[in-house]
Amino acid sequence: MKKYNVGIIGYGWAAGAHIDAINATDKAQVTAVYSSRTLDEAEVSRKHGSKIRVFTDLDAMLADPDIQVIDISSYPSQHSAQAIAVANAGKHLILEKPMANTLQECRDIVAAAEKNGVKGCVCFECRFSNQFTVTNSVIQEGLLGDLHYAEVDYYHGIGPWYGQFRWNTGKKDGGSALLTAGCHALDSLLMFMGTEVEAVSSVSTKSRSDIFAPYEYDTTSVTLLHFKGGKVGKCASVVDCLQPYYFHTHLVGSHGSLLDDKFHSNKLHTDKKGWSKLSMKMLDSGDVSDHPYTNQFQAFFDALDENKDMPLTSLRESLKSFEVIFAADKSAEEGGRLVKLSEMK
Repeated sequence: MKKYNVGIIGYGWAAGAHIDAINATDKAQVTAVYSSRTLDEAEVSRKHGSKIRVFTDLDAMLADPDIQVIDISSYPSQHSAQAIAVANAGKHLILEKPMANTLQECRDIVAAAEKNGVKGCVCFECRFSNQFTVTNSVIQEGLLGDLHYAEVDYYHGIGPWYGQFRWNTGKKDGGSALLTAGCHALDSLLMFMGTEVEAVSSVSTKSRSDIFAPYEYDTTSVTLLHFKGGKVGKCASVVDCLQPYYFHTHLVGSHGSLLDDKFHSNKLHTDKKGWSKLSMKMLDSGDVSDHPYTNQFQAFFDALDENKDMPLTSLRESLKSFEVIFAADKSAEEGGRLVKLSEMK
């Protein structure tokens, strides 16, 4: 047996990807699942290749001393109450995005975890993707110089063909174009820029296509970000597009630029008449089974071994991204008014 036993809250599409990714690490395995639905324990165990107990009583699973970590893959509107219960039970926490439906709920989760001395991981797994690991290396090696502009955009049509659609259309669990999916792009932009946001301005709209008519909120937003020190950025989140999945990344600095998997750098004396190509696995699928969860979860369990906050996507680090996201949504609700982050304190 590996070191950490993990219980899963919710047994939907994302949970299946989480279970496979957790079991693929060298330190943890999933041994329990809580679901409001009646599940066949033998079938669940057979599907995932190991013994998994099924709970219909969440308190009973949280009280199990053999479980050290809880992974929350339930509906976003349930995240806050469940995450706080997990923290109060003294279990470490893996939390699928978004953290919660309001900024106060996100802060309450962080406070509960810190009060109870538990560690957390938010599923901003794109930070651990090969594409963004390579991109970060290019930045850290100074090949682009000092970044002064960046745009990271998320294009993913979440229609009836996509598993998330059935609950994503409602405001209660979908929230906004940024909360439901575009948060990955905005979070990645913040990672690349590496400095704090002072203010944001955002506007939103939605497609007139009948396909996306069930949505109760605007499904396209564009956010301008003003960083400390004068840097600027842009993040578009478009979940009502009819096109292939696309995670657009364009970074501009004092020594060069990067566009997706291409770059130019004066430091390397590359030819400005054409882009130089980087070798990387692109973020080109919205399928959760294709997401780099295993790399992220391995980093989380490694950090638990050292009793440290995990790198890149700890609860406290991820909260910074949600402060910006909720400020952007506030701006969009108010017609694009410039919202200072200090207003969100």
